[in-house]
Amino acid sequence: MPDRRTAGLFAAAALAVLTAGPAAAQEVREPGLTPYVIKDYAVEKPLTGKPGDPAQGRKWAITSGQGNCVICHRLPIPEVEFRIGNVGPDLTEVGSRLSAAEIRLRIINPKTVNELTIMPAYYRVTGLHRVDDRVAGKPMLSAEQVEDLVAYLSSLK
Repeated sequence: MPDRRTAGLFAAAALAVLTAGPAAAQEVREPGLTPYVIKDYAVEKPLTGKPGDPAQGRKWAITSGQGNCVICHRLPIPEVEFRIGNVGPDLTEVGSRLSAAEIRLRIINPKTVNELTIMPAYYRVTGLHRVDDRVAGKPMLSAEQVEDLVAYLSSLK
């Protein structure tokens, strides 16, 4: 159970989101990455200009060192034996709740939707903290991998 201060912060954040109205479009450019536009908590256009491959996206969802979604989220992937799957929201039917554009933003940079999330930004290279020198300046996922994950997660209905 959250304490009063935490509960108050969550209530204030929820009120801000509910009363903010549509957000202005914001173009995001980072070195070496495809630019994209965030509008209304979504990125409408695929980073690659074309849809991803859901079968590949399913692969990234269970690949350690890539998407590895199953470490925090429940997904309909029964062959994965070890998974925590209860830290983040259940993604079993995420394609029924969120559009592909909303899913895309949550993969690219979930902090734009919820600044308190512990989910990492999979398609960012700037403004990050505690990044190992070996991977500095590289996104966790390529534009193609992001689109593959979007295609897979959008198919979950």
